[in-house]
Amino acid sequence: MNILIVFAIPCYMATVARGAPLPDKRALVEGPQFQEIVQRSRSLTQKILLSIPDTHKSCIHTQTLQLNSPENSKLATMAANIGIPSAPVLKAVSETFTLETGLTRMSEGLQLHRALLISVSPRLKNKDKVTELMADVKDLSIQINKMLRMVQESVVQPSPTPMALHLTGEYEVQVAAHLTLVQLQSFGQDMVRCLRSLDVNNDEETDS
Repeated sequence: MNILIVFAIPCYMATVARGAPLPDKRALVEGPQFQEIVQRSRSLTQKILLSIPDTHKSCIHTQTLQLNSPENSKLATMAANIGIPSAPVLKAVSETFTLETGLTRMSEGLQLHRALLISVSPRLKNKDKVTELMADVKDLSIQINKMLRMVQESVVQPSPTPMALHLTGEYEVQVAAHLTLVQLQSFGQDMVRCLRSLDVNNDEETDS
């Protein structure tokens, strides 16, 4: 069974380094309205990360599929066969990787993972926690897009790219749901670090 979800996401491996907004954006980032959204986004990101283990436990019943297993890297070929893209890259804000680019990548990554969850959830026997997770991802995406609109100088809408998940059987459904949650967890951890670097109240924090 093939499920088609249309979205526009570049396919990259997720990685992040700590950075700071460029001087011309510093006043905007340090403003109370932007900071309020940063705080709300950090809270939602933490909520998502805390809910992923229970969500995984509720819908993944294949014993070999463990959330934090080193064996997950061996599923890369199967991920490609199913059609699961990698998450967008998150890097330090710099002259070549702007605040707008970072927020755009966060928005794209959330859109990607929500699309994947929407794709696979109809095939899951227990989807209640997945539905709740999708709602939180949508809420976080709204907050990120609010910040993005505040910093954008121009709006460029990428052309939609179709994505078909090849879910031919129950095992493929389990793997697709599993890998989506694994990748969302990693992407969320990268987002925590990015959002922390935008929070003026956490200058003293260092990455753990």
